[in-house]
Amino acid sequence: MNAIRTPEDIDHSRRRLFGIAAATLAAAQLGAISGASAQGGDPEDIASGSIKPRTSFASLKQIDAGLLKVGYAEDGPSDGPPVILLHGWPYDIYSYADVVPLLADAGYRVIVPYLRGYGTTRFLSDATVRNGQQAALAVDLIAMMDGLGIQKAVVAGYDWGARTANIVAALWPERCKAMVSVSGYLIGSQAANMAPLPPQAELQWWYQFYFATERGRAGYAKNTADFAKLIWRLASPQWKFDDATFALSAAAFANPDHVDIVIHNYRWRLGLAAGEPKYDDLEKQLATSPMIGVPTITMEGDANGAPHPDPGVYAKRFSGKYEHRLITGGIGHNLPQEAPQAFAQAVIDVNRF
Repeated sequence: MNAIRTPEDIDHSRRRLFGIAAATLAAAQLGAISGASAQGGDPEDIASGSIKPRTSFASLKQIDAGLLKVGYAEDGPSDGPPVILLHGWPYDIYSYADVVPLLADAGYRVIVPYLRGYGTTRFLSDATVRNGQQAALAVDLIAMMDGLGIQKAVVAGYDWGARTANIVAALWPERCKAMVSVSGYLIGSQAANMAPLPPQAELQWWYQFYFATERGRAGYAKNTADFAKLIWRLASPQWKFDDATFALSAAAFANPDHVDIVIHNYRWRLGLAAGEPKYDDLEKQLATSPMIGVPTITMEGDANGAPHPDPGVYAKRFSGKYEHRLITGGIGHNLPQEAPQAFAQAVIDVNRF
């Protein structure tokens, strides 16, 4: 999971015919373009269980990009405006199973990659450092965009995915048309993360301290699925997901590099593990909490049980057109999966900013 640690601290021919102009129709279908929807609107049918969530994607692919063979889902017209959706920990691409068809039907080319250490994504070399630091994940995304021939895209995400989207928007704004970011501005640094928080706030980071120990590493390796399910429940206390929904995502944690990436990510944040020197210049830029100038919608669920910053703190980090949306109805940390219509609508709306 993600949180900022300093005070400064989204029949093929028919799609081709309508293209992005279909976004207007999609907006009406999604019940948006109203003040109510900006605040979350009615509770999600999918989240309530009246509609069963999807369990597959139109297409699952792989591409060599940078250090990785990236596994990813893709849907929508190949010539549609590209949207890249980024997942977090401990989740996977199925967080977007119900978002993807909404955007594809609106004419977007939708791409959902497995991050390094998840699902079918693999390192091309056994010698590559299994590095989970924030800059490395952002460089992965740029490499994938290069490999797919995508010069510019809307990037959207939550948790680790939101942080990665933030970094791309801040350091490579020419590659980012617009952004949707759950929990706002999540760029941090090792130095900032050294600052102690009040005891109640530190309590929410219990797993981070657990991962700092060898017992924690062994425990996560032994009980990965049970650990992830516990985090899901704590981070989204009102989300009534079933075992089948969890199992779809839990399969992604069987990746041989998963434990290494997760442990390194959290140890790096606390300065307990070194990053790679080749990312030092990027990390220096990120440590300054760079402004984000691309059009942005930030989102938050009204029942997010994970550590997350206050919108009033991070709003000042966005210098371009900006909007914040509170999604109501008991929505927790995994916002795209719990409120897919609201998330898809944010992507459509920010693309029109």
